[in-house]
Amino acid sequence: MTQATKTRAYSDHIRAHLTLGLPLIGSHVAQTAIGVTDTVMLGWYNVEALAALVLANTAYMALFLFGSGFAFAVMPLVSSAAEQEDETRVRRVTRMGLWMSVGFALAVLPVLWFSGPLLTALGQDPELAAGAQRYLRIMGWGIIPALAVMVLKSYLSALERTSVQLIVVLGAALANVVVNYALIFGTWGFPELGIRGAAIASLMVQAISVLALAAYAIQQFPSHRLFLRLWRPDWEALREVTTMGVQVGLTVLAEVGLFTLSSILIGLLGTVALAAHGIALQIASISFMVPLGLSNAATVRAGRAFGRGDPEALRAGARAAFSLGVGWAVLAAVLFLVLPEFLVSLYIAPDEPLRAEIVALGRALLLMAAVFQLADATQVNAIALLRGIQDTRAPMWIAAASYWLIGAPAAWGLGIGLGFGAVGIWIGLVTGLSAAAVALTTRFWRRSGAVGNP
Repeated sequence: MTQATKTRAYSDHIRAHLTLGLPLIGSHVAQTAIGVTDTVMLGWYNVEALAALVLANTAYMALFLFGSGFAFAVMPLVSSAAEQEDETRVRRVTRMGLWMSVGFALAVLPVLWFSGPLLTALGQDPELAAGAQRYLRIMGWGIIPALAVMVLKSYLSALERTSVQLIVVLGAALANVVVNYALIFGTWGFPELGIRGAAIASLMVQAISVLALAAYAIQQFPSHRLFLRLWRPDWEALREVTTMGVQVGLTVLAEVGLFTLSSILIGLLGTVALAAHGIALQIASISFMVPLGLSNAATVRAGRAFGRGDPEALRAGARAAFSLGVGWAVLAAVLFLVLPEFLVSLYIAPDEPLRAEIVALGRALLLMAAVFQLADATQVNAIALLRGIQDTRAPMWIAAASYWLIGAPAAWGLGIGLGFGAVGIWIGLVTGLSAAAVALTTRFWRRSGAVGNP
């Protein structure tokens, strides 16, 4: 193959990756906008409500992302089956993904309902814990449609129908702004509900989203008969989805757990530290939606290459995925380094008495976020590619070791033990993410050459 041919092939992979990934990035950004709307509006409502939301979202997202493991398992299984034109298998794994996701949501609902005492037992301020529980007692019901949405998004992504996700989630984000404004502040004759209003708005948009995606799936893929006799179990597919889903969920939970631990540790430092942490983490999360969307595309394209046993296409696509992810991480890091104070100040009302303290600490944390952009983009792409070739067990152990044997001790030791506070805790986050990025990338390149070989 000549150099010109190689360059053209690489460009083709970049183009294909962006065609699939850009709508996914947009849908992730729009989905994040729902959380950003809650954060910004409650930040303007009062700082105590914002801090309570940070605690609530910490608990909610830990459970939600673990439950999303079943949806993440659906994506590579469906993409591989679709490449082999096996519609029966597409239907089987998607149905059982819905089964496991809804079952998990019902199982964790009591934890969200009684979250106040649990958060208090972890050392959080009782008033903030009570506010978090008020939010979670409403939003907890939203985890049922939210996880079903994740399964349907994975199913449609694997079939390379990504634009509809962007449309649905954009509509949900806009609806969330309107309902939030009405219920948080009590406008247009509605009651002033504060943090409970934000929860009601989020619950409503999740319910609307799942109905819209289900309707689209039925209309576009009638031959899949996705919801026909949905109540009937398929034990073989259920075992497959459950095994992979638990492994993927635990992998995600290992990373999310480290961020959850960081919020708990920073919660020990007071309201200002927790609010600044929540704002900086929110900004970093918005940036992360780009490599996350690209990584979803990487899973689908790797799954299709795996389905047809094509290691050359797999590795070429992986190079494109890493290039795009790292390129974005560099741009985001520059933005965080140049405009940290401006970005943080957007979340705090001008007349807030604690504004100066929150902005100063948030600025320092955002500078740390600039450092971990590269590691975060690399590890999420590596793990997505491994998921695409249905390698999920070893990555689970790699993630657990990176985040909990390296990242967590570093966060506690630097932040609490040595007294560096929130900045020290964030250094621990950077350490764990970097370890995961190196180990997962190494495993993918070692495993990719064996695809398609007996």
